[in-house]
Amino acid sequence: MAMLSSKTNPRWALPNLLTYGRVVAVPIVVGLMFWPEEYWTRWTALGIYAIAAITDFFDGYLARIWSQQSALGRMLDPIADKLLVSACLMMLVANHDISGVAIWAAIVILCREILVSGMREFLAELRVGLPVSTVAKWKTTVQLLALGFLIVGPAGEEVLPGNIKIGTTLLWISAILTLYTGWDYMRAGMKYVED
Repeated sequence: MAMLSSKTNPRWALPNLLTYGRVVAVPIVVGLMFWPEEYWTRWTALGIYAIAAITDFFDGYLARIWSQQSALGRMLDPIADKLLVSACLMMLVANHDISGVAIWAAIVILCREILVSGMREFLAELRVGLPVSTVAKWKTTVQLLALGFLIVGPAGEEVLPGNIKIGTTLLWISAILTLYTGWDYMRAGMKYVED
């Protein structure tokens, strides 16, 4: 497979195509969530979201095992992740699927995404990488699951009673892990900040 990657334009390598697909999925999922009372749109949004979330694992994995890592992929992958999570959180708050004190969990997650993005940009200028920790990977998994439960929302209650409570609980767990990983990244990045 490594031989194939050398002949292929990295822009059109499968890992990058999966990332492009995740970016394209964002407006489709958001568009479907504009009709929160329609059950079929909820399930369709969940299906597209689930496929996009799964590609988050496979694009990086395939890029590594096929030696198809590229600067474009390294740049676009975290952007695609943040677009998907941020857009879904905003739509869930707008639709009142996330409401009350649970909005604070969404705010924590969004603030951490902005903080880490800014820190990565700053450290990139210094040619310093900010590796993803194991806890951050768990945070991402819990976060993606929480959003899945909340995207299907009331439509999911017919199949799994308590669906929204499960999603909200996972969102809070994700927010707690977000605070931990955000502090961890901040502490690591501060070593490179000069007075």
